[in-house]
Amino acid sequence: MKLYHFALSGHAHRARLFISLLGIPCELVDVDLRSGAHKKPEFLALNPFGQVPVLDDDGTVVSDSNAIMVYLATKFGRTDWLPVDAKGAASVQRWLSVAAGDLAFGPAAARLITVFGAKHNPEDVIARAHLLLKRLEAHLADRDWVAGTKPTIADVALYSYLSSAPEGNVDLSAYPRVNAYLHRIEALPGFVPFAKTAAGLAAA
Repeated sequence: MKLYHFALSGHAHRARLFISLLGIPCELVDVDLRSGAHKKPEFLALNPFGQVPVLDDDGTVVSDSNAIMVYLATKFGRTDWLPVDAKGAASVQRWLSVAAGDLAFGPAAARLITVFGAKHNPEDVIARAHLLLKRLEAHLADRDWVAGTKPTIADVALYSYLSSAPEGNVDLSAYPRVNAYLHRIEALPGFVPFAKTAAGLAAA
């Protein structure tokens, strides 16, 4: 099994983190986005969208970080991470949609500005980030995990860009429950940290 990734990509880290949490042997293949490696024919043959991560499981190719997590949880029968009952499955899917929507257009977009020079409007994306954080802070008032009583792929989907939000000038200090939630994820067996950059509020 191979995972094509880029260390500074939160989406790639999401897939790598879940693989590590499952304890699955996997070869990491670096794709240098800054040199345009993701736009070369050999990579586009794996993922025509030119994005990391991509999982190659002995010829079965899966792209998109959330899809990779669903694939792995299903393949290895990990219903603890991906419930199969109607309520549990719907709850996880709801937060995967948050990860692909509010998270991507809030904290992730804010970090894209400072780390990669993206042309988003900083005020807009930071405002979106804080709206999400306020909602998550409220959601965590009576629970430890977003989609159930134990961690699921929904929590993995949220972690990378939430934890790195300060790199995009999104201050997490007003969200004690969110910070405690991130620490719970970091305490899970098999956790691997997301590469840090000296950007935004994290600048030296």
